[in-house]
Amino acid sequence: MRMQFWKAAIDDIYKDDPPLQPVSAELWRAVRKHYLTKRWLLRIITEREKDMEDRAYRTLQELETYSENTQSSLLYLLLESLGVKNVHADHAASHIGKAHGIVTCLRATPYYSSRRKVYLPMDICMLHGASQEDFIRGNREQHVRDVIYDIASQAHVHLQHARSFSKNVPVAATPAFLQTVVLEDYLQRVRRVDFDVFHPSLRNRNPLIPIQLYIRSWKKTY
Repeated sequence: MRMQFWKAAIDDIYKDDPPLQPVSAELWRAVRKHYLTKRWLLRIITEREKDMEDRAYRTLQELETYSENTQSSLLYLLLESLGVKNVHADHAASHIGKAHGIVTCLRATPYYSSRRKVYLPMDICMLHGASQEDFIRGNREQHVRDVIYDIASQAHVHLQHARSFSKNVPVAATPAFLQTVVLEDYLQRVRRVDFDVFHPSLRNRNPLIPIQLYIRSWKKTY
């Protein structure tokens, strides 16, 4: 019902008749001011609706598709809000969104495992002989770490691809891409603990993140 409400709300917003609801009203103002593309908003809702099936991703590509349709779509909207219309920025946004989705899946693994739920791609788990029960028990053996290594490596590849466009991405797009600081921080920390996703240190926040964000913002790089 909630998803149906938002689908209807988006249609009404683009008809200049937003529902009497605070978020809808602000979204209507943003759509009018920045001419946001309706397709990106609907794609986020549709993909979230599919995710309500509450099952593991069958393949790493399926996780990437979900990330593209949710996180990348949100970045496309942010770029429109910033007035950026650039094919290189769009390509960077696509890769950053995929990296964001993959990292989120990794970071959430200990939490969901403690609730007997595993969402990691099944094809990577099968490749290394890791079962869902391994993650539910918090297994920290090598075959479990190999699964995390493969998935984290794919997120790293997407970040590298995104940065390969940096010379052609307008400076105005930088604020939308600063999340790369947080993504890179997690990937570095999980690498330092040899891809043990259950390592206690990964629960701690990095106090240097605000400084790193400030430096990237000052340098206008991502």
